[in-house]
Amino acid sequence: MIFIETKLKGAYIIDLEKREDDRGFFARTWDGRIFEEQGLIGKAAQQSVSFNKARGTIRGMHYRKAPYQETRLIRCTRGEIFDVIVDLRPESHTFKQWLGMELTMDNYRMLYVPKDFAHGFQTLQNDTDVTYLMSEIHVPEAEAGFRYNDPAFGIEWPLPVTMISKRDVNYSDYSMDPLN
Repeated sequence: MIFIETKLKGAYIIDLEKREDDRGFFARTWDGRIFEEQGLIGKAAQQSVSFNKARGTIRGMHYRKAPYQETRLIRCTRGEIFDVIVDLRPESHTFKQWLGMELTMDNYRMLYVPKDFAHGFQTLQNDTDVTYLMSEIHVPEAEAGFRYNDPAFGIEWPLPVTMISKRDVNYSDYSMDPLN
């Protein structure tokens, strides 16, 4: 695995180191020991998949409140997404800054999202699957979020929104829902 730190300190793009032959390729997508050697969280407590029917679907922006924050490893296994993270660490020099990138089934990239970051994505194709590897078990009462179009962040989504949950569209502005 090749770890590339993003402009948001602690968040990494992870490219696969493919071992190719006539059959195709083989590559490791997870090794807790290697993550720990990089100074990252190397434990996984849960894995989930999100299936999205329609192009333009938005899921997010979600995060976990203290003390239940989680680290996530995101990968698009079918289709394409525009993946977005926002730094919610008040002490960070990139506080409230966002980063967006395409994750596709063809580029095999993953995004390592540290705790105290919000995460969301928009599908760029119909029938898209997104896999999440999470460091902590789901705690429903710790769930939090803000609207995908919250003016505090100015996230530039590539497509008009075609589908979004009632919960996600009805989140308040971030300034009204602090991290802790």
